[in-house]
Amino acid sequence: MRLVNFRSENRTEFGVEQDGQVLPLRSAGYASDLDFLVAGEEGRFAVRQHLDRRDAQRVPLSDVHLLSPVLKPGKILCIGLNYRDHAVESKMEIPRVPTVFLKLPSAVIGPDADIVLPRNSAQPDYEAELAAVIGKPGKDIAAEDWEQHVAGYTILNDVSARDVQLATSQWSLGKSFDTFCPIGPAIVTTDEIRDPHTLDIRLAIDGEVLQHSNTRELIFKLPDLISYISSIVPLEAGDIISTGTPAGVGLGRKPQRWLRPGEQIEITIEGIGTLRNRTVAASF
Repeated sequence: MRLVNFRSENRTEFGVEQDGQVLPLRSAGYASDLDFLVAGEEGRFAVRQHLDRRDAQRVPLSDVHLLSPVLKPGKILCIGLNYRDHAVESKMEIPRVPTVFLKLPSAVIGPDADIVLPRNSAQPDYEAELAAVIGKPGKDIAAEDWEQHVAGYTILNDVSARDVQLATSQWSLGKSFDTFCPIGPAIVTTDEIRDPHTLDIRLAIDGEVLQHSNTRELIFKLPDLISYISSIVPLEAGDIISTGTPAGVGLGRKPQRWLRPGEQIEITIEGIGTLRNRTVAASF
């Protein structure tokens, strides 16, 4: 299933995208992404039954405005330097344990929303990432049980103000400017992506491909990440783990390449789709 949040007729809805249409799930008992995620397998079963109803009202995808598929994530846990080639281009050591930092939920935007380039950063950068959305909560999760806790996968652009990020050893503020966390276009449930570690991932700006890799190149894969993180903090429904970015970011290029107003960023991950956002200059 492709799960989406969307706005239609000035109303925010949660639903399933299928064959160019969106089926709202409010009538099935799931008015929000969190309602569905908390329901777990029971929710999936109920939604599958709802999809089979011929009388269920659908809306053309072209008539709605997609939002982030997780509107208010509890925690956005990002993994730094998780592709070997990205660590090398960043001139940083290959990590021995996952490098985990937070992006604030206030930075979240959805597909086709503008990324606002702030006045107090001269080095805004892009990062294409596969993100896992947590469904079943857990603490001290065994690595072999990781799949039980993932509801699905989406795309996250870990937009970063490098001058702010690297001014200290703490990265979160440089990663959390308003609009610096585009997510979408949908959550694709785990039954449709059996192995998230074999997916083609690429980022293009105005048609120029700047990042292209495969999630098989991840240093720490999801079993390790879920086990490690949950040994320290509990994972809850609606939390997001963003698995890191491959080489090709602006920081690592020669010359360095920073985001500029008026650029179209497209991140495509196999089996999920394309997340598009445009950059604009701050207006104040």
